[in-house]
Amino acid sequence: MSFARSISGGCEIFLKVVPGSSRDAIAGVLGDRLKVKVAAAPEGGKANKAVCALLASTLAVKSRDVSIIAGATSPEKTVRINSLTVEQAHQALRKFADQS
Repeated sequence: MSFARSISGGCEIFLKVVPGSSRDAIAGVLGDRLKVKVAAAPEGGKANKAVCALLASTLAVKSRDVSIIAGATSPEKTVRINSLTVEQAHQALRKFADQS
């Protein structure tokens, strides 16, 4: 699973986001990115907020520990997760990675 890497104080997760989907869900792995679908439209930061909320819920971290650090206006995003190791992220996302 190469969609995440370890950084000081947490990890980074590389995403491919599909806004305007029928529901919010993690849809597996696409290449070297975790595929995330959100119902929110890609306008006014709504989809970005939905992505952060979905990841915080899935990874059982506080929403303030999840932030988009690259790709705010692109479907390909990099998200920083504070206080979560890459191993913990892989463990929490393993079932979704097997869907691809």
